[in-house]
Amino acid sequence: MNRLKSILGKVFIFHSLLSLGMVEASAGSVNTGLATAPNQTIAANGIQFSYRSIGNQSGTPIVLLQHFTGTMDYWDPAVVDGLAKTHQVIVFNNTGMGHSSGKVADNIEQMSKDAYAFIDALGYRQVDLLGFSMGGFIAQELAASHPENIRKVVLVGTSNKGGGEHLMKVLGEAFSQNLPDPRLYLFFTQTAASQQAGQAFLARSSARKDRDPEISKEDMNAHAKALITWANTPDTEFSLLKAIKQPVLIVQGSNDEMLITDNSITLYKHLPNAQLVLYPDAAHGSLFQYPADFVAKVNQFLN
Repeated sequence: MNRLKSILGKVFIFHSLLSLGMVEASAGSVNTGLATAPNQTIAANGIQFSYRSIGNQSGTPIVLLQHFTGTMDYWDPAVVDGLAKTHQVIVFNNTGMGHSSGKVADNIEQMSKDAYAFIDALGYRQVDLLGFSMGGFIAQELAASHPENIRKVVLVGTSNKGGGEHLMKVLGEAFSQNLPDPRLYLFFTQTAASQQAGQAFLARSSARKDRDPEISKEDMNAHAKALITWANTPDTEFSLLKAIKQPVLIVQGSNDEMLITDNSITLYKHLPNAQLVLYPDAAHGSLFQYPADFVAKVNQFLN
């Protein structure tokens, strides 16, 4: 427990520096789409959810589910805007995150219920889901619980339930490196090519000026409890995965050490209808390292 508190303290300091503008990415051109889309709100179950809708308004929308402590501004415009060329892409802040009201849940089950309330309030008959990291946990729960509403699922850099045995170790290592941005350690390998791709991602994702507020220390603790509990709750019979009948695209880096690459292979083996993409020389954030190819593969899968 003391080790977890130490890790969370370092994570919170990093997020505080982000909110003060003291952690900087390389300069880059301002992107359209995610970087400039207006913030919108919609009410559901007493919560005012903040969201942005980008792209083509026809067809099945894609709802994006974000990682641990991340807001809408932690998505990569190259991914969001790339998908938005042919799809409607919806990014949102779950309860208590960013400008969304309410208290951040400390468990994945409640986060999933809140995400479903948001999706239901939008009024679409069906949506596709793209869940990254912890967002992939939520996507799995939604797909199993609401098969009539979820058409297809993309799971990126995530894990099966109970597959998070390496999580705390790697988070601790990342926040002890004293890096300008721990995402360079967590999301990318340490090769020159991967680090260069990481710097480009940081530049793209820092383009928006009116950014969501960063997570508070209390809410970060709730996020961490949800993340670590779900990732370490055994599902030895893989009952959750077996309940997901929709087509699933699994995307992972060859060297993810946080939610290890082997977990994506486990997903592939136990999901009834799955495809697997492994990117070379890539870690947790493979979608940010290969954004153009990722968009192409997701488009092919969804279409």
